[in-house]
Amino acid sequence: MEPIKIEEVKTPQLTETDIIQRILLGEKELYEILVRRNNQKLFRVIRSYIYDASDIDDLMQITYIKAYEKLFQFKQNSQFSTWLIRIGINECLARLKEKGRIFNLNEYQFESKILLQMHDGNPNPENRMIKQEAKLLLENAIDSLEPKYKMVYVLKELENMSIKEISCCLNISESNVKVRFHRAKSALREKLYTLSLNQEVFEFGFGNCDLLTRKVMDRISTQ
Repeated sequence: MEPIKIEEVKTPQLTETDIIQRILLGEKELYEILVRRNNQKLFRVIRSYIYDASDIDDLMQITYIKAYEKLFQFKQNSQFSTWLIRIGINECLARLKEKGRIFNLNEYQFESKILLQMHDGNPNPENRMIKQEAKLLLENAIDSLEPKYKMVYVLKELENMSIKEISCCLNISESNVKVRFHRAKSALREKLYTLSLNQEVFEFGFGNCDLLTRKVMDRISTQ
């Protein structure tokens, strides 16, 4: 399969609806555009439930493949990312159930296992180290939240999703979303809330994006 050109990926005229309709008509190579557009968001969602890097990679691939196989069922009255996230959450919960894990905070280790990549172009090793330590500190604090609060926080604060979108993704009321988000912020406020606007937290680096996208598209090409 020939890779999608960068120009095609970034073409503003190619709307999500156009892409999905063309995929359904047989241009499955265009699915790469949807994968690249949603890698960061899906990674953060799955990372909110699962810490093991290999499990995260596997679950992201499974989520994308299932979304591709069921794309004809997608009703375009919402964003593809919202539908994709719901599939990803269900896969995470199923994986945790398989492993006999329940959402008990004490069962999770708080240290981050993400390989963070720095893309600020700053050659100063000291500044890079300080920035990385700050990101790790914030990730650890977010990891310490109860999963139901952490998920809402990640979607709202890091992915800038609306209350309505989060309500749809998690299948809970908008008022419940607001309550969980407020409690998440309250838990972080004393030490870390001023750092929470850092959009690089739980970052899915460029190299990771390319690798994951290639794996998904290789699997789709055989179908």
